[in-house]
Amino acid sequence: MTFDDEPLVGENLPILPGHNSPGRFERVLRAGHFAVTAEIAPPDSADPQEVFQRAALFDGYVDAINATDGSGANCHMSSVGMCALLTRRGYSMIMQISCRDKNRIAMQGDVLGASAMGVSNILCLTGDGVQSGDHPEAKPVFDMDCMTSLQMLRGMRDKGEFLSGRKITSPPPVFLGAAANPFAPPFDYRPLRLAKKVAAGAQFIQTQYCFDIAMLKDYMARVRDLGLHEKVFILPGVGPLASAKSAEWIRSNVAGVHIPDAIIKRLAGAEDQKQEGVNICIDMINEIRQIPGASGVHIMAYRQEHRIAEIVEKTQVLGDRTPWHPNR
Repeated sequence: MTFDDEPLVGENLPILPGHNSPGRFERVLRAGHFAVTAEIAPPDSADPQEVFQRAALFDGYVDAINATDGSGANCHMSSVGMCALLTRRGYSMIMQISCRDKNRIAMQGDVLGASAMGVSNILCLTGDGVQSGDHPEAKPVFDMDCMTSLQMLRGMRDKGEFLSGRKITSPPPVFLGAAANPFAPPFDYRPLRLAKKVAAGAQFIQTQYCFDIAMLKDYMARVRDLGLHEKVFILPGVGPLASAKSAEWIRSNVAGVHIPDAIIKRLAGAEDQKQEGVNICIDMINEIRQIPGASGVHIMAYRQEHRIAEIVEKTQVLGDRTPWHPNR
């Protein structure tokens, strides 16, 4: 049985003082490497083979894999279930926790259970409203939000106690993350909100899709002015667009996603729009890696997960580094 604390191929990345988890993802970031993460699409199935097949698309190309937790308020296999399956295969997993569906009792229990199974990374999300998903009649929980759940999990790890004050005999050694959206108004507030998440306990950040490099550069400049780039690892989100039509739909219907007219025009003018979407993603990564304070990229390739290998290879973003994979 393999767990998340195994070494990377060809690299010696020990767990150094100051590390909060034994996981490879934290070790890659703290060693100064430009990290690559991706999201795995959860199946509408109880068959573990479907999970393994989906994860195999990322073999050798990503440092960690996000297991989404009811993304878009739609029901799929749970994040903790996918993490349990894939961590035991040796993958470095980022378990997402949505406050929409769980109260503090359930969240704390899930983190203890996931940590016991080898999960080293937790991403705290407030969560989309149930009205946007396939069960609009569901009752939302929202006992906590992103900030308070980060504080709670940090207390479990650092103080060794539940939110109630009851002691934990073996605290979960986890690396804590949160999401950010530099592209949603009010723009001046976004770096300040990031500062609040860092103060609450966030150690890494994955952002919403970035299709506007100029806006991202402005955001990162203000992040650096606040000194946050020295306190948290920031991975801007990127992803391939399938077509100009789909880009227009996303811009109009997905909250918080900003797609400039120039991107849609570029897609519309391409002979192969799907390939052009990949090319745009590659260009974005090449620009992001030059931005001071960017510690990696988070690739969200919904229904195009098979293109991640091409994107990573063409950007050469990993250099001579090969992330862990089962056939190493």
